[in-house]
Amino acid sequence: MPVHTSLRLAVVGAGPVGLALALHARHTLPQAELTLFDARPADRDVAADPRTLALSLGSVQWLQALGVWPQAAAAPIHAVHVSQVPPSFGDAAVRIRATEQQVPMLGAVLAYGALVAPMQAAWAAAVQAEPARCRMRFGTPVRAIKAVADGVELDAGIAEVFDLAVVAEGGLFGDQARKPVQRDYGQTAWVGTMTVEGGEPGMAFERFTRQGPAALLPLPASEDGQRRMALVWCVRSDDDPVQPLTDAQRLAVLNTLFPPEAGRLVAASALKPFQLGLNAERTLVDGRRVCIGNAAQTLHPVAGQGLNLGLRDAHQLVAALRFEPDLDAALRRVEWARAPDRWSMIAATDFLARSFAWPGLGRLRGLALAALEHAGPVKAQLARQMMFGWR
Repeated sequence: MPVHTSLRLAVVGAGPVGLALALHARHTLPQAELTLFDARPADRDVAADPRTLALSLGSVQWLQALGVWPQAAAAPIHAVHVSQVPPSFGDAAVRIRATEQQVPMLGAVLAYGALVAPMQAAWAAAVQAEPARCRMRFGTPVRAIKAVADGVELDAGIAEVFDLAVVAEGGLFGDQARKPVQRDYGQTAWVGTMTVEGGEPGMAFERFTRQGPAALLPLPASEDGQRRMALVWCVRSDDDPVQPLTDAQRLAVLNTLFPPEAGRLVAASALKPFQLGLNAERTLVDGRRVCIGNAAQTLHPVAGQGLNLGLRDAHQLVAALRFEPDLDAALRRVEWARAPDRWSMIAATDFLARSFAWPGLGRLRGLALAALEHAGPVKAQLARQMMFGWR
């Protein structure tokens, strides 16, 4: 039974993490007044946003429970193949299959707009159903958040006081103000959509190259039935081998990078570059202001876990608010409970991202992949952590 008799909660940022928190809080904290802020206008068509999101099984299950999972728009990940480019790095590979882990899928991939549009529609319906406790403040950015007695004051055109503000508005590394824990990896991620012939449907690929990791993730088929995969291709920014290439040359290079199991890449969308780095807060909680998702930690995409980490931030915050009667004690509980999951993932992605600049580590990485492939219990534990986080 919820213990808070009243709670004025502001959520800043209506991306997947902020929307998930607001929707979950609406059902879990029935006495809370919830206001969702976002700089974009409420009538902007977010459904057309093509950015790719990769979600773990735990994230998919939570969004299903919230009633906002667009199953028809998502491609399930049934298997993951992790390997290095031979010959200098060896040909070891780790394969993780959903059937081996006795789960229906390891995760799923879909477009940003395909997920955010139904989530925003669900929140708009909540506002219409419960206008006294659910509100939308879209179209005006939150310019400042400052501490006041027993709460925070938000400035979004007018000053409003809340008991708690949750910031879920993260953005991209290249556009962010720098946080206390930061590292510019000197890498660029080129992202786009590939058309594929052959290969195993539902398999995701992570390929370690000399320049950095490259990944192919399954996407729903195109309207004419062609197989599609999302590409994330990380290379060094100071000697970028991708930028000067034509589309045909990029396609030819990519076909040399990925293993035969991926199939043949026959067409590519225009690739877009993004700067990569680590940008994280030391703590999630600062008084009555809490950062979650990319607002708390922006990670390298090498493990594809940034959004999943943010969704777990949101879920655990609402759980703490539900069961702890003292708000400040609940926030301390969140800080303590989230630390192992977020810092283990920050450390792992930071190590992997930096390791591509270390001479000789490719051979050690290959040995580790070979050992992991034959270490059943360890591989199973890694799979569980990637699906559900640190527990």
